[in-house]
Amino acid sequence: ATRGPLTLAGEVVGDGEVGGLLTVMPEAHWRGDVLAANASIAGQVTGDLTVTGKLEIGRTARIRGNVRAQSLAIAHGAIVEGELQVTGAEPVVRFEEKRASRLE
Repeated sequence: ATRGPLTLAGEVVGDGEVGGLLTVMPEAHWRGDVLAANASIAGQVTGDLTVTGKLEIGRTARIRGNVRAQSLAIAHGAIVEGELQVTGAEPVVRFEEKRASRLE
């Protein structure tokens, strides 16, 4: 667990908790369940992903597991193999990815 932000550019095996912004780079892979305050996913996650705030899923993202977030923006081309659950009142935003993360 980490209290602050975390940028993943390699591979993690195991469950984890990130108290700040989790950024999963396009070449990165997290194998395990993840709980994060906010997240920007461009790489792979194999496991359940729970985000208490905002989640952005980029076009290069591949998520195999259930996803739960308060708010969700998902790029065309992203792959999610599992259930998507949005806990907040905002609608899911679908976008064409033309720039870097909107959470930075």
